[in-house]
Amino acid sequence: MAAYFLRDHGHRETGDGFIMRHYVRLLGWSVRHRFATIAMGFGVFAGTIFLSTLLPSGFLPTNDISRSMLSIEMPPGTTLAETQAVSDQITADLLKQPEVASVYATAGTGGQGGMAMMASEVRKATIVVNLKPRHERSVDQKTFETRLHDDLAALPDMRFTWSPNGQAAQRGFSMILSGNDGEAVEQAALKLEKEVRDHVPTLANVVSSAALDRPEIRIVPKLDQAAQLGVSVDTIAETVRIATIGDIAANLAKFSAKDRQIDIRVQMDERARAKLATFDALKVPTSKPGVSVPLSSVADVSFGKGPTALDRYDRARRVAVEADLVGETPLGAAIEAVRALPAAKNLPQGVALLESGDAEIMGEVFSGFALAIAAGVMLVLAVLVLLFQDVLQPITILVALPLSVGGAFIALLLTGNSISLPVVIGFLMLMGIVTKNAILLVDFAIESIAKGMDRTTALIESGRKRAQPIVMTTIAMAAGMLPSALALGEGGSFRAPMAIAVIGGLIASTVLSLVF
Repeated sequence: MAAYFLRDHGHRETGDGFIMRHYVRLLGWSVRHRFATIAMGFGVFAGTIFLSTLLPSGFLPTNDISRSMLSIEMPPGTTLAETQAVSDQITADLLKQPEVASVYATAGTGGQGGMAMMASEVRKATIVVNLKPRHERSVDQKTFETRLHDDLAALPDMRFTWSPNGQAAQRGFSMILSGNDGEAVEQAALKLEKEVRDHVPTLANVVSSAALDRPEIRIVPKLDQAAQLGVSVDTIAETVRIATIGDIAANLAKFSAKDRQIDIRVQMDERARAKLATFDALKVPTSKPGVSVPLSSVADVSFGKGPTALDRYDRARRVAVEADLVGETPLGAAIEAVRALPAAKNLPQGVALLESGDAEIMGEVFSGFALAIAAGVMLVLAVLVLLFQDVLQPITILVALPLSVGGAFIALLLTGNSISLPVVIGFLMLMGIVTKNAILLVDFAIESIAKGMDRTTALIESGRKRAQPIVMTTIAMAAGMLPSALALGEGGSFRAPMAIAVIGGLIASTVLSLVF
């Protein structure tokens, strides 16, 4: 458009304006007082390090994607019909909320496929709540979930949790206790769970993943009698398995229909499984063909209780302490609060407290980004050394990199954001922009010195000539980031911290690089 509508009036030299005159005066003072400038630069770097200690760390910022996932868990022994009744009641209550567009629920093992919506037991259910678009709601997704907490907590004999991202049934906070002594691990987990519930207000719905004991029928082989009768332990197990859940698919009889075969599964009636006499009378085949003996003659059958599963981490027993983050609590702050508890500091011998879930991923991602930033800086240094055919000038350019981080930290502090994955991505963007500004200044100064200009005048002229394009680039970049910083649209809350960090870093790096 400019090529068609704007006319060339030729090159014209204009005098410095009010801002430029004061900037050149400040730049001249900075160049002539080198040691004071260097001291102030170190002061800015020290302030940046101090600001980094004031910011909490988190993995992902709270995001509104207009979809919530609620996971519920009933006590052991709950039937599928009872779980379904509770999920239906919750579904009906959710549909009455003005922010809800639709609800999808699965109870037991009914849900399969995408979005990991399969519940693993009949006493568990998953409810996916699709909310109306953000502009049609008066509250955000996190506020909606928090508002329903008291209503859900009033339902008896039920645990519940909201997924932190609305897509996977995982908790926002998760740490595991691991060790070889299973009883010591469980006791330490229960003690830590209690202290977290009582003394860490930033975590809600605190639960331990230690398997709850549920009623069971125990069948213990009589090894001596079984050996005398020629009955192996495998035979006893196979007999009980076929009687309770049926044989494997490969051994089942088939009913041939017109276009397919249907498995015929034979198993005991559910009411008969609750009677020990039924199991005592089961016929177990012996090593002699055609001869079988009652199960009671080769095994003891009794009622008992025990866990449904034993979880392990690196072949050691593990129990997870999980919770939901309250409001916009950063994950790093929650981890520090838990590690400061007496139960976390005084663990039994052989029991370790480890990070898992988002906490573990956060540590891996941050360390990976730190390595990526270091590798990127070294690659930039190598390219600059080749271009300038010098080592000192590229190092001078890269010294400007720490000046941008302080501005990003100040912007995050003012807006109440934490250092999260989007912020780290923003730091990567800042590295390239700040390096570009420094290259413009240093390259112009080197060319001026090569033409015979003294160093002080060359540095001042570099700032005078390059200030306008650098400021224009900064304004354009900051204006482009402004809609993201305002968190406009669906999922805008995820991009906002990145944009805020970039805008703050751009402003600080532009001002400081033009002066220092």
